[in-house]
Amino acid sequence: MRILLDTHIFLWYITGDHRLSPQVAEVITDATNDVYLSVVSLWEALVKYQLGRLPLPSPADEYLKKRQDEHGIVTLPLEGAAVSRILELPPHHRDPFDRMLVCQAMQHDLDIATSDPQVEKYAVRVLRVG
Repeated sequence: MRILLDTHIFLWYITGDHRLSPQVAEVITDATNDVYLSVVSLWEALVKYQLGRLPLPSPADEYLKKRQDEHGIVTLPLEGAAVSRILELPPHHRDPFDRMLVCQAMQHDLDIATSDPQVEKYAVRVLRVG
């Protein structure tokens, strides 16, 4: 399985948040799966940190990179081809970060791990978390 983690799923995973089910955590840790974190999610987390809405134990850029590396989660870059997929999306979701994750999942044929029911309205496979 090839999985793109929604921002909140990555944060729940690296912090051991109880909202992440053991089944989803197992999928993420399964070495036979390819697990990705988009640069879009890193951007979103850094914005939230800067606004004071995401408390972290150390500087955000260092903390997030270290945790991503520790768990073997690959960074998914954002390319123009994925950005262009935005033109295919109906307006189910207002969050531009989530819309771009949907575009990347479409472009790279990835499942999205999320608890956001709005994402399920798009033509992508969803690994539902909550």
